Amino acid sequence: MSKRKTIGVVAHDNRKKDMVEWVEWNWEELVQNDLICTGTTGGLIEAALKKKIQENGGKLTQLNITKLKSGPLGGDQQLGAQISEGKIDMLFFLWDPMQPQPHDVDVKALLRISVMYNIPIAMNRSTADYIISSELMKEEYHPIIKDYSEYIKREL
Repeated sequence: MSKRKTIGVVAHDNRKKDMVEWVEWNWEELVQNDLICTGTTGGLIEAALKKKIQENGGKLTQLNITKLKSGPLGGDQQLGAQISEGKIDMLFFLWDPMQPQPHDVDVKALLRISVMYNIPIAMNRSTADYIISSELMKEEYHPIIKDYSEYIKREL
């Protein structure tokens, strides 16, 4: 992980307002990193960050946000693929514990792959606050990745 992080950002519909509020509060740290978001969440975050930049003099020259497909349309899987390729350093995922999701298996797969590749995952605002304020956000970090070669080489 370099000093500039690539951050995955996802929020379910009932948590998008919370995510936008959190992004507005932490905008100065977030704009120093690359954001990869599922579609609808990415649009809301981009608008919130542009607004904060304008309110604060508009001096930022580069805002790097990649918007994938909407989560239920494959965005969670796209994000998971990037995690497995080592392209995502951490994941901020505000999911709705009170609402069943039509793509629940994709959500579970995204969380599973995040654990497999040992990236930090924030699933609530408190954890997101701890991660974004960590000194490790400002320096290089090399997570320990479990070696799955024995699993891959197993006899079937």
